[in-house]
Amino acid sequence: MPREDFPHNWTVEILPRPPLIAPARQFTYPHQIAGEEDALARGALHLLIRPAPGHPQFLATCALGFRDPTMPTGVFPTPNPDELCALAGGYAYIIDASEPTRSTHIPMKPVTAILPTPEHNLILFAGFHTALAWGRDGIAWQTARLSWDGITLGDVVQGHVQGKGWDLMSDREIPFSIDLSNGHHTGSPFPPKA
Repeated sequence: MPREDFPHNWTVEILPRPPLIAPARQFTYPHQIAGEEDALARGALHLLIRPAPGHPQFLATCALGFRDPTMPTGVFPTPNPDELCALAGGYAYIIDASEPTRSTHIPMKPVTAILPTPEHNLILFAGFHTALAWGRDGIAWQTARLSWDGITLGDVVQGHVQGKGWDLMSDREIPFSIDLSNGHHTGSPFPPKA
């Protein structure tokens, strides 16, 4: 079930496999894009989505980014109550439940962590090198590089998300802080140039 961080106008059921009798409306994500021709061969997250009243339910088949069980998979509300975020093996899809032909495949591949920040009306995605924020109207910002290989997102303190990024030279994690209003950061193995 989705987290209750943001209000939303939909419900979702995660299915273990495609239903024997599928609803009339079915959508596959990602849409046809170069380099993703065999995405469904890796497997998929199957979702039965029931939008707000007045909109028919539909089946969403979200291709897995990776089969690695450490890659996040699940369904999350977003700052827009009509949208949901489907995470499928590290691939993040933002789907408009009221109009499922409108969707966004988050360009970060893979998404390694997700952090809803309802008090800032953002949902944060971490990858291996950067973080990206999704707001009510789409991508709000993306950070500069934060790590050589791996980001850990922590707590939100006074409008900043705390985290750590791995430094190749010292073989340790270096703390950083991201300003949630604009994505600028301090600290990390890649501090901003003055």
